[in-house]
Amino acid sequence: MSDVSTGTGTGKVVVNRAMSLDGFIAGPDHAMGWIAEYLTADAVPEVMAATGAMLVGRGTYEVARRMADQGPAYDGGAQFVLTHEPPDEPDPTVTFLTCDLEEAVATARSAAGGKNLEILGADVAAQCLQRGLVDEILVYVLPVLLGDGVRFSPPGLGRIDLEPFSNTRSGAVTTLRFHVRR
Repeated sequence: MSDVSTGTGTGKVVVNRAMSLDGFIAGPDHAMGWIAEYLTADAVPEVMAATGAMLVGRGTYEVARRMADQGPAYDGGAQFVLTHEPPDEPDPTVTFLTCDLEEAVATARSAAGGKNLEILGADVAAQCLQRGLVDEILVYVLPVLLGDGVRFSPPGLGRIDLEPFSNTRSGAVTTLRFHVRR
């Protein structure tokens, strides 16, 4: 494992999530605008500095595109989208990958240049967790109850044991960090 605070070694694979208190990472119809009410990229400079690349699924990519007019995007370095069907019109800011999950993680991790690879999106994160590819989970718990939407983890994920190593509060946001036990 690396020490991301000093930038030495090889970065970690980190599932990064903002979550409502009732366990949703997106509201009904994948709505995520509520997150910006509590959490912005400048609120987590240490996470931004430690991130070299992001890997998301196609659904998360499409939601982010729809939200692009709601403010500045999370700049986590090189962006990779794992998909079975790349879009007809290329996006010069994103690399679309059609390979298997392990190869996608290795490709994105290499592009991270020794920094962390952030995994965003429920499906890709669950697949990475199931295959033992995740080192850490970072959760921003936001003070809102959504009542419905996209859960933190999809049904059928199975048990994943975690070791808590940090919890902090900044304003209304509580940040929880866990190592994934292997």
